[in-house]
Order: sequence, then structure tokens, then C-alpha cells
Amino acid sequence: MIAYQTLLAIDKTSKLPAYLQLANQLMNLVRGGELRAGQKLLGTRQLAQFLGIHRKTVVQAYDELLAQGWLESRTGSGTYVVENLPEVKPQKLVDGQQERRNPAKTAGFSFETLPHLWRPALVSGQDLHLDDGFPDPRLAPLNELTRAYRSNLLQGNQYVRLGYGDTKGSAWLRRELALYLNETRGLKITEENILITRGTMMGLYLVATGLVKKGDNVAVGALSWSGANMNFLQAGANLLQLPIDEHGLVVEELEQHCQKRPVRLVYLTSHHHYPTTVALRADRRLKLLRLAEEYGFIVFEDDYDYDFHYLSKPLLPLASADSAGTVLYCGSFTKAISPAFRVGYLVGPENVISHLAQLRRIIDRQGDLILENSFAELLQNGVIQRHLRKSLREYRERRDVFCELLKTQLGEYLDFQVPDGGMAVWSRFSKEINLELLAEKALKKELVFSNGKHHDSRGNALNSTRLGFASSTVEELEKCVNILRNIILKGA
Repeated sequence: MIAYQTLLAIDKTSKLPAYLQLANQLMNLVRGGELRAGQKLLGTRQLAQFLGIHRKTVVQAYDELLAQGWLESRTGSGTYVVENLPEVKPQKLVDGQQERRNPAKTAGFSFETLPHLWRPALVSGQDLHLDDGFPDPRLAPLNELTRAYRSNLLQGNQYVRLGYGDTKGSAWLRRELALYLNETRGLKITEENILITRGTMMGLYLVATGLVKKGDNVAVGALSWSGANMNFLQAGANLLQLPIDEHGLVVEELEQHCQKRPVRLVYLTSHHHYPTTVALRADRRLKLLRLAEEYGFIVFEDDYDYDFHYLSKPLLPLASADSAGTVLYCGSFTKAISPAFRVGYLVGPENVISHLAQLRRIIDRQGDLILENSFAELLQNGVIQRHLRKSLREYRERRDVFCELLKTQLGEYLDFQVPDGGMAVWSRFSKEINLELLAEKALKKELVFSNGKHHDSRGNALNSTRLGFASSTVEELEKCVNILRNIILKGA
């Protein structure tokens, strides 16, 4: 006889009915081997007395397990655990207590943990922040987006509106995007050249999974976005790290690699290099396209914040000058609107887009069709275009104020170049400043910023980081810089 009083307990405060509590516990005893196949259970009256519950509760629990096939009733004999269950040995006793694995915490099977996936995900937190270069959601056209979402949710044919759609994404959004990108980026595309994604990360994953094989060489900047590197490493690629200088990716170094080994793909952020914000010089742009055509490699152009350039006119992307079909151009509305709205796009030759759309189908059948159509409506009505012009003016002012604050308040402790575009300042701190410790102390003052270690893939002790300004008001930026100055001067 098993010790029911120690192995079974009914929690009368639980929302789960008592009979289900008892049934689940008995089931677990069978699974754990404490109740063996063919073993007779106590009668309903006796078990009810042991547990201090009504007999009907025990009857209900037994009936539940009888219906599920865990127990069997033998006329005139009683209730038994069914005979055809496999034998389960009770778990070993350790120091007088039963050793139990918690399956909610530890899996019962082995798997390989991959170091390249250990990068922590960014999460919005403190009110005061000098982030990686995020937009200010307080400026987003949320009222217009709300109206557009509501109208697209409620109007039209429900079967079409709320059903399955094209794996390439909303046809309406792809048409509007083609017009918008042709007008603003100098592209020459149609909707068939566009795959709607849930952001740049999905575009990278699709390309890395669908176009890169294990052992392929992928060229990235020695200073590059770790999110991109993670995707290429996950695909089994070999990363070739190219130097970055004040004019962007050193393309001459790439040419030397091409002469020695096949290169499958080159990843870059040509407009505002991540993380340093510098633009790829014109001669290097032309040479990169020539090399891509000559050696047949893919150029993945991540244009994460094209719309935010503070000079007279931004540089056109590489994709606008691509005559050989080697460039895949990727962007999103993360910086234009807000990271919460997962709408991005991948632009490329029709056959590549069709191929990647088939792959996307087995990962994420389709995106949020209502949201995609809402963005299409905002593009068609010029709402996003007006929002970008307004945001550009605001972010330019914040950049100017922030750079002046850095110069006057922290100029002796860090070095930087005023960025021509983007939402962050690449800041190189003096050697005497422990950037990791500074970030820890700032967090205690409720100011969050990155210590920059995830930018340092080669372990060169860069002591540099991105300080984002776009998501903070002028007043908030002043508070942030004052906190940093006080920590540096006073050590606390």
C-alpha cells in the first residue's frame, strides 16, 4: 500500500476542482512508477477518509481515470491500474528524498547550445536611455495607424480580409512600397521584386538559410551588426571580417579575399555603417558592385535608417545602381515608426524573391495582413511620408543638441564625429574610462546605455559604444549627459 497521506494532497484553495487534482496526482504516481501496472487502489470510501474529502470526489477522480484508460474496474473486486502499462521503476532516493527532474526547467533530452546565439535581446526599459539608435514612439502617427487598422479590420470581404494571403505579403503594400522605393531610392522595381517580412532580421534569416550553405564564405565588417553575424554563423558560414575606416568597408581588402577564395555574400550597411554611422564612399560603392558582378557574390544591403539623413540629400543605395542583379536590399519600418510594428521588406530579382517566399512559408506562413494593409493605406495617403519629414526635423535638432552636450560636458572623456544621419553617435571613450563600469553605475541612476562589448567581436578593447539620441527629448538628453558627467567626475 502506498502512503497516500504523504503522496496525495488536495489544495482546497486551488481553482482546479478537487477531483481533477486527485486524478492528476494519481496519474503522476502511475507515470512515476509508485503505482504499478495491475496494482489495486484503495476503495473510494477509504481513500476519501484518508484525504478528508467527500467520497463523490474520489468517485469522480476514478471515473476520470477510467475514461482515460489509466484504471480499470473489476466487478466485485475493485479498481486497478490497467495491466498493459509498461513497467516504470520509481526514481532513486537521494539523501532520503526522491530525486525528481523538473521538466519545466530541464529537458530530458540533450541539445547543443550555440555560443553565437548568446547575445541578449534588446528590451526597452528605463525612462532615461541612450539606446542603440531607436525612434521616439511618441512621434509615431498612432492615431492615423489606429484608424487605418480599424478600417482594414472591419471593411471588405471577411473571408479574404481575415484569411490566408500571399506568402510574399500584402499585394497592396508591395505595390505602394514599389512606388515609394522607386521615388525615394531610385529603384526600378515592381511588387514582384518585394517580399514583406517581419523586419530586417527575418530578411537576413531567409537569405542566410535559403542562399548560404555550410562552409560558404560571408564577408562582414570587423565592426558589424552582431544580429547579422548570428544569422550567417547559424547557417554554417565562415565569416571573413573586413576592416572599417572613416569611409566605410575597405573594399580593397574584399578584392584580395575574392582573388584567393570564393565569396558567397557580402553584408554591409552602406548608408550609415553600423555601428560607426559612416557612409560608404562613392568609389568603393562602384568597386563593390563591379566585384559582385565579376565574382558572382550576393550583396546584402541593410538600409536600416535610410530616411534619416541630415544633409541635403541622402546617398542612393547600392541597389539603385545594380545592373547585374547581385544586390538584395532590405529595410523596415522599425526606425520610421516603431520597433513594435514588425513590418519590413526584402527587395531583389523576382526569381530570388519567389524562392525565399517559399522558404518563408515554412517559417512564418504570412505576416499580419491587416497591419500590412494599414501601412499600405498610410503610404498611399502620404501619412508616413509626412511623418518622416516631421521626425527628420525633430531628430536633427536632437542630434545637434546632443552632440553639443557631448562636446561641452564630456569632450575630454570621449571622441566622436557628428553623424550625417542615423539616430546614434559612435562614441569612443578615453582609456581611463571603464565603459562597462560606467554603464553599470548609470543603470543604478536609472540611465541605460550599452557598454559596447557586443560590438567588439575581435576583442580589441574598443571602449566605444553607440549613444542613441532620437528616442529622447532635449530635456531628457540633458539629464542623461549630466548623469554621465557626475559619475565620471564623482565616481558615483
